[in-house]
Amino acid sequence: MDVQRKGNVSENGNARGSDMLCTLAETEECDFSKLMERPRPLNMERKRSLDERSFNELSTALSPHLSLRNAEHSFRLTDPFGCFLSPERRSGYNTPRAENGFETHPMVAEAWEALRRSLVYFRGRPVGTIAALDNSGENLNYDQVFVRDFFPSALAFLMNGESEIVKNFILKTLRLQSWEKKIDRFQLGEGVMPASFKVLHDPVRNNETLIADFGESAIGRVAPIDSGFWWIILLRAYTKSTGDTSLAELSECQKGMRLILSLCLSEGFDTFPTLLCADGCCMIDRRMGVYGYPIEIQALFFMALRCALLLLKQDVEGKEFVERIVKRLHALTYHMRGYFWIDLKQLNDIYRYKTEEYSHTAVNKFNVIPDSLPEWVFDFMPTRGGYFVGNVSPARMDFRWFCLGNCIAILSSLATPEQSTAIMDLIESRWEELVGEMPLKVCYPAIENHEWRIVTGCDPKNTRWSYHNGGSWPVLLWLLTAACIKTGRPLIARRAIELAEARLHKDNWPEYYDGKLGCYIGKQARKFQTWSIAGYLVAKMMLEDPSHIGMVSLEEDRQTKPVMRRSNSWTF
Repeated sequence: MDVQRKGNVSENGNARGSDMLCTLAETEECDFSKLMERPRPLNMERKRSLDERSFNELSTALSPHLSLRNAEHSFRLTDPFGCFLSPERRSGYNTPRAENGFETHPMVAEAWEALRRSLVYFRGRPVGTIAALDNSGENLNYDQVFVRDFFPSALAFLMNGESEIVKNFILKTLRLQSWEKKIDRFQLGEGVMPASFKVLHDPVRNNETLIADFGESAIGRVAPIDSGFWWIILLRAYTKSTGDTSLAELSECQKGMRLILSLCLSEGFDTFPTLLCADGCCMIDRRMGVYGYPIEIQALFFMALRCALLLLKQDVEGKEFVERIVKRLHALTYHMRGYFWIDLKQLNDIYRYKTEEYSHTAVNKFNVIPDSLPEWVFDFMPTRGGYFVGNVSPARMDFRWFCLGNCIAILSSLATPEQSTAIMDLIESRWEELVGEMPLKVCYPAIENHEWRIVTGCDPKNTRWSYHNGGSWPVLLWLLTAACIKTGRPLIARRAIELAEARLHKDNWPEYYDGKLGCYIGKQARKFQTWSIAGYLVAKMMLEDPSHIGMVSLEEDRQTKPVMRRSNSWTF
């Protein structure tokens, strides 16, 4: 999100930009009224999990009669808590002391109050949370509901047993997906999900409509690739948390998933299974050199594909998509684990690469020039540890560390257990660089000087160690905590949460922090940023009840062969 990005609603409430105005008329609400009912009771006979079924099993044993299933034991967590998932279990934060003995921090109650104040209502129903409640400056687009921003809020409500708002959000964004989307004279794909939406109040007619932004108001006019992935992942989290499969089984939700998948699985000129992206298409929504094949999008793509496998009905329409997903997952797993992974040994191998190799047995398949390796990476790489690099494309390897992509890689099991452990080892070894005084660096290191001018176009907001350029984002705390619990390292999460508790509340929940160690409130950071509040609450609730991780974690597919090293015999 960006304070320089203008929303498409003027102060007097009139919509701007006729090419992209999307409204929900009152008469159109009746189509979805039946979908807004409360979840039906969980059918306990349907709770055998699909989560641990292999890609191979799904591709060879498709049944049109197979329905959605959940399981209380789907995730065998490698943590010391011995947890299990119980549908719609409320958090212990409604009591002075949590059930498992965790003391509730005084700021938790205030965080919940702030989160509830951010709720947005449409015709009497809560449908999301606005980006920020900071009234010190112009609203811009901070008074809108962003798909990616709402995700941690949705998790907080699900963990607290309040699923209705999440269901409403899923259905409203699904409805917006169906609208025609144009930027200038070009029509976007049918499956594109909005970046954000806003409730527009008309006091004259005494009614409310929704308007959506599909990228026409964004920096550079870039459509949000990640919105569709977050939507699928949230649908699966809702299903897992509540045990209610009826929402995902709706024909509208099934169609919405298929439309998103159609955009991602279409054939073209690509020689890689990864998704080619423009700068600014995800959380880093400004020019920051993440064009190409950014790790954030690839990890979210992988997780969304795996979630879709669990949600799609394997009927006539769904069977084709399941087969395509299975093939893509095999290729994507192979590609990401092999070509994006780096540790000390692999760094040394790249350092010794030969170039201009022309054959099927080439080791340096992307023709990465060893002299292009940045000096900082040799000092940054610990003896024990590793991570997925930011980007890999012909003659280009972005060695920057990106938090969101690496944490999602752990949660989705894109990373093998060994790789997940190595990522956590890296965070522990490079605590000062990646966590510092305020968790957590969105990327590391910052780009500066001439490189900053070339890569960002002299962006005054993304100066070194600020905003997306090495800034520290409290929202990432929930991702770190989830990754820590899955890898059996909860003490790392506890240490990071304690750092956040020392500052977040008294600083009024800033959007981000600046500086090498994250000591300073961001120069343009909004206060009372909703996903900073929600990220903290989710992290606390996960530590209180680690079974909550089941909503956002997938076990490794046992039929997917782990790939940790490149080989000169590899071919596509």
